[in-house]
Amino acid sequence: MGSTHHDVGALAPGVHSFTVDGVRQVYHVAGTGPVCVAHSGGPGIEWSYLRTPGLEEHFTMVYVEPVGTGASGRLDSADDYRMSTYVRFLDAVVAHLGEPRVYLLGHSYGGFVVQRYALEHPDRVAGLVLYDTSPLTGADFWAEAMTNLAAYPQRHPDRPEAAEIPAALQRALSATDDETLSAALGGALPVYFADFWARQAEFAPLQAGLRAWAAPAGAQDPVPFDVRDRLGEITAPAVVVVGAYDFICGPRYASELHAGLKDSRLVVLEQSGHFGHIEQPEEFTEAVVELLKR
Repeated sequence: MGSTHHDVGALAPGVHSFTVDGVRQVYHVAGTGPVCVAHSGGPGIEWSYLRTPGLEEHFTMVYVEPVGTGASGRLDSADDYRMSTYVRFLDAVVAHLGEPRVYLLGHSYGGFVVQRYALEHPDRVAGLVLYDTSPLTGADFWAEAMTNLAAYPQRHPDRPEAAEIPAALQRALSATDDETLSAALGGALPVYFADFWARQAEFAPLQAGLRAWAAPAGAQDPVPFDVRDRLGEITAPAVVVVGAYDFICGPRYASELHAGLKDSRLVVLEQSGHFGHIEQPEEFTEAVVELLKR
């Protein structure tokens, strides 16, 4: 394992980097309070969309730039971007911070990583925020997401742009270079919100600034993710947060997580899609901060 020494300044505000097995790992620190390590989704999406100022008033937030994205290093082969790799790098970050236990927030794919981490390193976890994620993927999971995607234009018949969204996401799913992927994801972004068009001016900066990397995004684990039969092993307190309009990791999957976990609270954000921390920031922050009371 790479660098695991505790650096006194590891939790100072700002940008940090260290190496894991010779690969640069970057993370950002902001806020005060107990340490919460946040893992963004994708895989392959830039970390900054997940920045949550509301949480920084209650936690020392550590935002990881996952390997293969942003300023973090690249792996030799696209096939190296596996769930196990992300778990290993996350473990290196937690070790580097030098805290005996940390809270973990995983959004979407980051939620898969955090679930796996909690199963492999239960003694390092103070609590879990499983945000717009699922205990499984696989053929049925993707089929349901694609059905919801296809139905999206009917939800916004007054918006001709809505008709373009399914094709944009398909372009993103087949993109092989960073620029094509970033542009296609930006084009598809409205499907990830409860009502993008009503708050378009507010969400436009996120849409314009969205960056993604094709190598991690295109990597596939040989076996679909499924930890349903192991959720009961996770004893750390958890909050499962989901947007009512999330087309890909919706309430059905949140309910399965909640049912399988020993100590969990389920919070459905009624006016959100996949980005509740942006769509309903106060409610999102409140849901997460409740963890500190348990």
